[in-house]
Amino acid sequence: QVQLEEAGGEVEHPGGSLILSCAAAATRISTDVLGWYRQAPEKQREMTAIIRSGGHTQYADSVKSRFTIARDNIRNNVTNTVYLQKISLKSADTAVFFCYFKVAGSGYEYWGQGTQVTVSS
Repeated sequence: QVQLEEAGGEVEHPGGSLILSCAAAATRISTDVLGWYRQAPEKQREMTAIIRSGGHTQYADSVKSRFTIARDNIRNNVTNTVYLQKISLKSADTAVFFCYFKVAGSGYEYWGQGTQVTVSS
């Protein structure tokens, strides 16, 4: 079992910036996909940003050009931490953000516990 530990969620003003991080506790694992999903109040969880083993990234339309996903990559896609840099925050970005690791080979999926981001003036 892999424990994912998220950090960085907080209250921010519109137009502000945040960096979220998510680390696999006490281990490094080879991953196919790393990602961030978010769930706004009374809405379904949705993909926000993902990064694949080859480095290809994908973003939800609502966050393109504002959010950047990145990872540390020790070698051969063995990784420990994924980041989400967010700029020009909007009130619509208020949500619980969950990180996601998909293990290479087995396809096992792991989720973080979620970190709250609130954008409010």
